[in-house]
Amino acid sequence: MIDNRIKRFFKKHHVLTIATTVADEPWCANCFYVYMEEENALVFTTDPATRHGQEFKKNPLVSGSVVLETLIIGKIRGIQFQGLISEPVGEMLSMAENAYLKRFPPAALMDTHLWIVRLTHIKFTDNRLGFGKKIIWKNDTQLSTND
Repeated sequence: MIDNRIKRFFKKHHVLTIATTVADEPWCANCFYVYMEEENALVFTTDPATRHGQEFKKNPLVSGSVVLETLIIGKIRGIQFQGLISEPVGEMLSMAENAYLKRFPPAALMDTHLWIVRLTHIKFTDNRLGFGKKIIWKNDTQLSTND
């Protein structure tokens, strides 16, 4: 069960950094996202021709972060995540489109190519709970690599 503080944090924010690695070459990109709670997944759009779009197809294991920008150390909060990325199809594509367009209506005017990250590991740091306090969620059944 995912801690409600993690869910609230994902829902409150809207920009993630997604990281890929192919042939020992790391890369990252920033994207607007929406959190789908029932699926425990992040949905975002990016062109498949981008570097990260092409790398998703070569290595679907990605990592990323969602952070709160603050200068106050006691208020630092952020999520680091790992997951498996894919292009949604069928009913999942419809659900993902609905969720994304509800959060970002102007995207209906664009040519959007959606991706979904099914989260397998989440580390939520919340200094409001104590300096460096972390809440960790991990779904070992979905994780396809060793930690």
